[in-house]
Amino acid sequence: METRTLRGVNVGETVNVVKITGEGAIKRRIMDMGITRGVEIFVRKVAPLGDPIEVTIRGYELSLRKADAESIEVE
Repeated sequence: METRTLRGVNVGETVNVVKITGEGAIKRRIMDMGITRGVEIFVRKVAPLGDPIEVTIRGYELSLRKADAESIEVE
């Protein structure tokens, strides 16, 4: 099965986090935002040029850069 990242998710879609592939400080920052394995993410909006991506996670809204969204594998 092909791995899918948060960056490729369509607006209005809800997905679950499978894995965070970033290293060191990047991975730690993503996890500090509440994005951990098994959490549900709803993609609310994507800016016209694709950066940032606005999501709802754990009851709050969060904007992520494309580079960060690329590090989050989802299903």
